[in-house]
This record gives sequence, structure tokens and C-alpha cells, in this order.
Amino acid sequence: MRSIKKHIALSVLHHFPDRAGVIMMGMHRHFEMIAPDIAFAATSTNPLDKRMEVCGWILALIKTLDASGTSYEDILKVCQDIATNYVQPKNRLHRAIKKLPARWAGSWLANFLFRRLGHKVSKRSHPDGFSVVIHTDPKITYGLGFGFDILECGICKLFNRHHLERYTSILCEVDKITSEMAGLKLIRKSTIAMGADKCDFRYQKLDRS
Repeated sequence: MRSIKKHIALSVLHHFPDRAGVIMMGMHRHFEMIAPDIAFAATSTNPLDKRMEVCGWILALIKTLDASGTSYEDILKVCQDIATNYVQPKNRLHRAIKKLPARWAGSWLANFLFRRLGHKVSKRSHPDGFSVVIHTDPKITYGLGFGFDILECGICKLFNRHHLERYTSILCEVDKITSEMAGLKLIRKSTIAMGADKCDFRYQKLDRS
């Protein structure tokens, strides 16, 4: 996993040049308090829990900015900037790999791999982690043969624990960015962050013509 701290530092320096050092020190102090809440991710058998460290650093930054009186709009901008830069493909090969699910969805190989992944992500490895159901039925995935529902969201649990649930939806916006990089349009009707009982991820292939 690439270091999220580098992208945070660059974005903070760009958006808050006069107080970047103070913000970064505050972020590290907050992360020390958050770290015990996400320690489970290192040994979790659910691969989605691995993203909790990244979310912990983002939460630490948000806590720092929120405590300093930074507006919601400015926090949103800096978080979107960090997320966009963080998920960018490193090279052509990485870019091509990101698009494989869209190209292979519906094939026997994709269905086999999705089923194997589904067994891992459906089991909640820790009470504070994720639980996800993967769908491969074209009838409920807009014909694509791939979609999923997040039934338990580790990110929401973490933000709720630190009483910053009003910022959770910022991270939901990242899903649109990563979907487009994969050549897919995200179709989502509900999110746990907005009070629903699940986050539904459905996709359609983007027309690049």
C-alpha cells in the first residue's frame, strides 16, 4: 500500500501553506489516538479491512482541521484532492489492471474470482470491520455481472466512534473516482453514511467512444 501520508502532506501544503507544519503535527497526534481503534486491520482475514489505516490517517487530518475551525467545504476540498491523487494509477500497467474487472465481468473466470473474494469479504473478521455481499447475477447488476452491497462499513464505525460522522460521506465520494478509473459508472441509491442499512454498488460500463 502506498503511503497516504505523502499525499496528505502535499495537499495540506497546497491548501494551507501558512499552517501546514502545525496541521501535520496535529494530525500525527490524533493518529496516535486513533491507531488502537484500527489495529485489528493488520491481522484481519477480511481484505477490505486493510483500508482502515488509510482511513485512520484521513480521519486524523479531519479531526485536526475540524478542531482548528476549518470549514466543511475546505475540508471536503482537501480530502477530495488527497483521494484523487492517492488512487491514481502509478503506470500504464497499473492503469490496465484497474480496468480488468470491467472488461472481464460476466465471464466464467470473473465469476469464479468474485465468488472466492465474496467468501472472504462476507465474513466480518472484527466487530469494527467490514462485511460485504458480492453479486454476479446480471439481473440485479444492470447486466454487468458484478456489484456488491456493504452491509457493515468499518469507515462509518470508525468515524462514528470519534463523533465525526458528519464527514463520513466525504470518503463515499472517492468511490466515484475509482469507478471511473476502472471504466465504470457508479450507480448507488443508498449509503450507510447517509442513514441507509447498506451501501449498494452497481455499475455500468462507460462509453469511451
